[in-house]
Amino acid sequence: MLDLEFAQLSDRGRVREHNEDYIGSVVPATPAQVRSHGWLFALADGVGGHEHGEVASRLAVEGVCAGFRSSNGKESHRALLPRLIQAANTTLLDAAVHTRTSGPAMATTFVACALRFDRAVVAHVGDSRCYLIRRGRATLVTRDHTMAAEQIRLGVLSKRDAGDSPLRHMLSRSLGSDLFVNVDVDEHQILHGDALLLCSDGMHGAVPESDIVHIVSRARNLNAAAQELVATANQRDGSDNVSVQLVRIRSVERMGMYRGRPYNLQ
Repeated sequence: MLDLEFAQLSDRGRVREHNEDYIGSVVPATPAQVRSHGWLFALADGVGGHEHGEVASRLAVEGVCAGFRSSNGKESHRALLPRLIQAANTTLLDAAVHTRTSGPAMATTFVACALRFDRAVVAHVGDSRCYLIRRGRATLVTRDHTMAAEQIRLGVLSKRDAGDSPLRHMLSRSLGSDLFVNVDVDEHQILHGDALLLCSDGMHGAVPESDIVHIVSRARNLNAAAQELVATANQRDGSDNVSVQLVRIRSVERMGMYRGRPYNLQ
């Protein structure tokens, strides 16, 4: 059976007066729910300069978590997460109509990871990230939805120049900005000993991947690792809110699929 441990921490940083990040999780209460629903981890970063960024991030995370809890457990995570994120997008648009007096829409980035059997499904919009840490190496399994990142993909901008570009924090996608949102979804096999890190740009913008691996691998536990990651980001920058969710895989249940139904391979 899939078994894991996790830690999560959110901090307003050294400069911001408010924390516009929001984190949430859904933990199965029984072994039956481990197999039917699995775990969910979600993190959102309210868009700076937009009204009620802290409200947007909270509504998005709480809405997706509530939808995950109430799901029937028969839908694949790859289909479920985009549906829930689109519903959260609609919630933000509706909330903006009732609360906004002027200015841009209520918006947020969003990244979620759902785990069941031996699979992790990652869905995201914006520049909050998810890393897979395995055997001393961190692999970025999301791609930033920023104008600078889009220009890199098009070959217009180099990675070196992107670090100084004024477009590096300008989002090309976010929840609450348009009627429909394009959600990137990917699925990954997970192994015993793997770790997953979800984080806002206040963390990954200040701490490189090599330092992330070093901190996570040498910390005495995940709570200590989360605290050190946040402290390091604040020490090196601290100009933004900083949020992390760390998940470590203790054991997995290898599963196959036959006619849409899972079966145990062990």
